[in-house]
Amino acid sequence: MFIERDINTNKKIGSIEVVAGSMFSGKTEELIRRLKRAKIAKQKVEIYKPMTDVRYSETEVVSHDENSINSTPVENSSTILLLTGNVDVVGIDEAQFFDTGLIEVVTKLANNGIRVIVAGLDMDFKGVPFGPIPGLMAVADHITKVHAICVRCGNIAQFSHRKSEKDQVVLLGEKDIYEPLCRSCYREENEKSPSQPPQKGGVKKEILKG
Repeated sequence: MFIERDINTNKKIGSIEVVAGSMFSGKTEELIRRLKRAKIAKQKVEIYKPMTDVRYSETEVVSHDENSINSTPVENSSTILLLTGNVDVVGIDEAQFFDTGLIEVVTKLANNGIRVIVAGLDMDFKGVPFGPIPGLMAVADHITKVHAICVRCGNIAQFSHRKSEKDQVVLLGEKDIYEPLCRSCYREENEKSPSQPPQKGGVKKEILKG
């Protein structure tokens, strides 16, 4: 569990918090909750998200429950360093869509005394560790693994299953395309699904909205 630091201390201590899990697990909801608490404590907060995340809003971080907070969309992780000024807390949503340079960026911010809170999908729809999230979890001071509920059996879910057979590079979607499944139901679903042929021209990205 993460620890909120005492803002009255004379020593500015940075940290990295990672909130990771499947789709519909409440990652963004938890990120927004922590950032709003920081604002209540009169801390200076900056929030960033990737430009590709325009599912709900171009300029806000929005949870599935429609809670929102203003944010700055950025094209890559290095832009976060350029835009971050004299702040106490930096929030980053949908971190799985950023480049691996995000790991170095959040480390630099934390080393400069900033509390960094990152939220993102830990696995893609194939069950493979997603983007920079594994590296972020490795350097984090505090990790919160959140879970959804399996829509098939009601158990704890940690996998994001894609229901659609579409194979396009960018596939934004919600419950119409993705569903959270437990390990058992996810395995059963994959066993009955036909194997996908090798993709040409490298690995394609699947955009999941966490």
